[in-house]
Amino acid sequence: MRLGAASGEDPFTKIKGLITDMIATLESEAEEDASQKAYCDKEMSEATAKKDDLTAESDKLSTKIDQDKAASAKLKEEVATLQKELADMAKSKAEADKVRSEEKAAYDKNSAEMEQGIKGVKMALKVLKEYYAKADKSHGSADGAASGIIGLLEVCESDFTKSLTEMTATEETAVSEYEAYCKEDEIATTEKQQDVKYKTQEAAGLDKSVSELSGDLATVTDELSAVLKGLDKLKEMCVAKAEPYAERKARRESEIAGLKEALQILESETALIQKSSKRTLRGVRKH
Repeated sequence: MRLGAASGEDPFTKIKGLITDMIATLESEAEEDASQKAYCDKEMSEATAKKDDLTAESDKLSTKIDQDKAASAKLKEEVATLQKELADMAKSKAEADKVRSEEKAAYDKNSAEMEQGIKGVKMALKVLKEYYAKADKSHGSADGAASGIIGLLEVCESDFTKSLTEMTATEETAVSEYEAYCKEDEIATTEKQQDVKYKTQEAAGLDKSVSELSGDLATVTDELSAVLKGLDKLKEMCVAKAEPYAERKARRESEIAGLKEALQILESETALIQKSSKRTLRGVRKH
């Protein structure tokens, strides 16, 4: 070493070279590690943001699908209720039509018979009155009995007429009530039929929306699955390591600093050896 130093050569050249190479290697690794971390940070950030966006979109679509399904189910229940009400109303209308038909038939029969009876009584009264009104009647002793018969017939006529009037009034009332019922039933039936139509259309629209949203959700789910798989790979590559980046960086920087310090010490030692060698060699020449 002294001879080398005396001749101007650095005795630590090889060691310095090795240390310099180690420093260069560590710095290169540090640069690559930093680039890898930057890449990982960027990719992880983007993948995480994408995952959050897709998760939010998935939740939004799922909520909307659930809401539309519930609304559709409720509408279908309402339609079923309306259809039952319409069926009950149709049954009631048929019964009302039957009752009205029977009442009219009874009225037509009874009123015709009553009118016929009134007509017969009137004819009998006319005949009797005309007969006993003759001046040359041959049965004067029968006047009292005739008066009684005529009186009874007049009472019958009055009763028949009153019954017919009451019967007619009852029929007219029944007709009026039936017509009012038919009108109300027609209006209610039309309203319920329109409700059934619109609610059925609305439910169909919601079902279509659910189908379309389900397709969108399937697409989002596939995208989210792909992002999660990619994120798992990134975590495996960037996160799942024995030594975190911060610790690797600190360790490497400490190692580089130590090597640089060693290199600096060697530089100092080389200088001292060279000075010492020169002094020694000068002493030898004098001797």
